[in-house]
Amino acid sequence: MPDDVTVIVLAAGGGTRMKSKVPKVLHEVCGRSMIGHVLAAVQSTSPRQVVTVVGHQRHQVGPHVQALLPECVLAVQETQLGTGHAVRIAVEALSAPPSGTVVVAYGDTPLLEGDSLRAFVAEHEAAQRAVSILSGVVPEPFGYGRVLRDGSGEVRGIVEEKDATPEQREIREINSGILAFDAEFLIGALPRIGNDNAKGEYYLTDTVGLAQEDGLVVGAWPIDDVAQTEGANDRAQLAELGREMNRRTVTRWMRDGVTVMDPATTWVDTDVVLAPDVTILPGTQLLGATAVDEDSVIGPDTTLKDCEVGKGARVVRTHGELAVVGEGATVGPFSYLRPGTRLGAGGKIGAFVETKNAEIGEGSKVPHLSYVGDATIGRDTNIGAGTIFANYDGRRKHRTTVGDGAKTGSNNTFVAPVSIGDGAMTGGGTVVREDVPPGALAVSAGPQRTLEGHAERRAAQAADEGSPEDRETAGEHSADPGLGSRPPVGHNPD
Repeated sequence: MPDDVTVIVLAAGGGTRMKSKVPKVLHEVCGRSMIGHVLAAVQSTSPRQVVTVVGHQRHQVGPHVQALLPECVLAVQETQLGTGHAVRIAVEALSAPPSGTVVVAYGDTPLLEGDSLRAFVAEHEAAQRAVSILSGVVPEPFGYGRVLRDGSGEVRGIVEEKDATPEQREIREINSGILAFDAEFLIGALPRIGNDNAKGEYYLTDTVGLAQEDGLVVGAWPIDDVAQTEGANDRAQLAELGREMNRRTVTRWMRDGVTVMDPATTWVDTDVVLAPDVTILPGTQLLGATAVDEDSVIGPDTTLKDCEVGKGARVVRTHGELAVVGEGATVGPFSYLRPGTRLGAGGKIGAFVETKNAEIGEGSKVPHLSYVGDATIGRDTNIGAGTIFANYDGRRKHRTTVGDGAKTGSNNTFVAPVSIGDGAMTGGGTVVREDVPPGALAVSAGPQRTLEGHAERRAAQAADEGSPEDRETAGEHSADPGLGSRPPVGHNPD
């Protein structure tokens, strides 16, 4: 690759057809902003400097760009007067004039790949051109500038859709907008660009004619995969680009050894990392910076965002975010892993369990119907069904600690802050309000009372009182059959 490349990314447009408060280039495709994809591709050329031209909603676009690429220079285009005007502002924003090669790209072409951009720049320099056009042949060229060639196939210019003749509009080779320039030529050509056209704008493509006037070499490099140059002007086009990028991403992972049972119902973001022999079942979405280790099975019907899944784990019908699932662990079905969940190796989070800011040790299990929030659970501990870690006192949240090898009963409530020691046990229905020492048993429920013959008494009383219609006629309103009046909930009858 050339070692003196300057890249200019144009991102000043308003994107009004998006009809969004979010700037167009910040709309996401497969977990990354459109301009984020472009900046990633740009960096593959090892540029000496990058300039992004911002304008519309620049207070959102500028910080986003510099968060992704801190060394990027921002150039502000207050009024959008065309691509030639934007590039002139970009050059003026640099501390020193560019040298070598200048590449101009667009912030709304998320499918652009680094390999393609790198090959384009290398071909431009090898041909020693003043201007190189990244072009493509498309079946429906409406809206694009057309590449004009003479009878020998040499490039003679670019004409925009609104300025083209009917014959020129039949041309199917289009200008993608991505251009490469000899820097010295570009600096001299920018002040010579006029705005005598249908839109009254300064077209960067007019540099093609200026180069030819100067007797310099101009050419076009048709890209086979022209979809890489497509932009998104509205939500429908954005969705199409997302679908295509996802298709490419899923296909790449399958070729790298990942089993995807149903690619049509599987979504994998750009920054997801999958190991060989991972299996993804239908209806699965892997988002953000999720990483899944080998031999794990994810799905069906699972969404994981920014999660880590260890080797050989199984995650079924689960929603998780900012969670860690250890090696050989199992999760689901119908589990909700909220941020801060860490499940140790061989552990289990079962059906209808919600966890948050919870560390669950190796081999420990929370099998079903529980909420575990702000908790630390040791190794080889079993949490009974229907357990609630009551972590909030109305003002602050508190933490519960359960030691190694503990066994807690069903329908427990741990009122934090509280600690259950190693090897301790709790009875069914227990409300734990005080610490339980290691090896102890804690119970809080009252003794059970059994009233024998209750069914017979109830049936006899019902017969004496007659049908419900009879009671209504007599103005009677229900007492509990067999017991007289019903005691308050939670109290044993006398």
